[in-house]
Amino acid sequence: MRTSAILGLFFLFVVIAAGIGIYYFVDTSGPALALSRRPGPIASRADLILTLRDRASGLKSLNVQAVQREKSFTILNKEYAAGTTDAKETFRLPPPPGLKEGPVTLRIAASDRSVFRFGSGNSTSVALEFVVQNKPPVVTVLSTAHNVSPGGSALAAYTLNRDVVKTGVTFADRFYPGYKQPEGYYASLFPFPYDVPPERFIPKVFAMDQAGNERLTGIYYRILAKSFPKDRIELSDAFLEKIFTEFKDRFPQIKNPLELFLKVNREVRQSDAKILQQCSLKTSPTPLWEGEFMRLPNSAPRGSFNQLRSYYYQGKEVDQQHHLGIDLASLSHAKVPAANRGKVVYADDLGIYGQCIIIDHGMGLQSLYGHLSRIGVKEGDLVKKGDIIGDTGDTGLAGGDHLHFGVVVSGQEVNPIEWWDPSWIKNNVTDKLKDAREAAAAAAGAAK
Repeated sequence: MRTSAILGLFFLFVVIAAGIGIYYFVDTSGPALALSRRPGPIASRADLILTLRDRASGLKSLNVQAVQREKSFTILNKEYAAGTTDAKETFRLPPPPGLKEGPVTLRIAASDRSVFRFGSGNSTSVALEFVVQNKPPVVTVLSTAHNVSPGGSALAAYTLNRDVVKTGVTFADRFYPGYKQPEGYYASLFPFPYDVPPERFIPKVFAMDQAGNERLTGIYYRILAKSFPKDRIELSDAFLEKIFTEFKDRFPQIKNPLELFLKVNREVRQSDAKILQQCSLKTSPTPLWEGEFMRLPNSAPRGSFNQLRSYYYQGKEVDQQHHLGIDLASLSHAKVPAANRGKVVYADDLGIYGQCIIIDHGMGLQSLYGHLSRIGVKEGDLVKKGDIIGDTGDTGLAGGDHLHFGVVVSGQEVNPIEWWDPSWIKNNVTDKLKDAREAAAAAAGAAK
């Protein structure tokens, strides 16, 4: 009996020991490591986030060093308490005068608490190659005079001395991207939005390189005075009923025609503006348009750009909105031509615009055709100036058959009249692009 008990205890000890062995000795891999940045250019002020995990035996230690020209800098040297399975460390490379501009190796070594390797545990070691780059990119503005009116457009052309991850023109809280051209320079079409006061319109070229360094460079500009008309619109019951019929499925809980009109005129209008922003991302980096833009043939204007419209119902003002296009009226269901060469990026219902087409002309420049009764193209179609793309109508927030024609720069509606004017386009856009191409070519030739 005593022998049996001893054998039983021995067997139990073997089973427990085997269990312990399975736990530790199966854990033969080191901690998992993940760094927030890939190897490449990096600034000393950029945060690096290192995530560690070892769910088997737990983390034990971490050492991070930067090595440059055989000189080593210890960044982190840390021991973890028993039971720590996950950790996240945030650190930066040593700033000057520590690390110099140029290549640096980041060496990371982490170990766990496994009894494998006679108790020394498993370890993971990685060496990542970075390039210290603390100087911001150099921006050289090529375009000179930038004359711009409220609601209008302008173009800035410039060069950069290195590759960047983001660049364009910025002011107030707005950003309008720049696009790299085949000759190596950048061009940014940017608007003077109708809702930005002149004192906040201070355009500057922005550039951020791969290391995270940023540069802001001012440009010479002059604001041209511009005034816009106002209009009083009386809402009839017949018009409200038309809007109610068209939008009631979208807001089935609203039974009052005036209440539904106000919902559409305010909230749907804002939602449509977001779609214009999304469409602006579907743009060619190079110009697709050629010359001035066409307007609807044999048409008369029925509403102007940035017209402040006050809406009245039964003698009481109920709303105010800015009209950000030009309404053109011709014959009922008149054929609508594409204003210029480009690619269709939207062809569907678009809220207040009703049946709508948006054509991309490159560099964030797009044209919008609203209130159509028929859409004759589809997304992805390439069109030439003058191609028939649809028919005028009164869909959406329209009170009669007409075309709402809009021009959009990087999601912001601008004054279409400028883009109908060949002299304006030549002086403010095409000549600037031509001068920038020549300057870039001359610089490239001098560098050889």
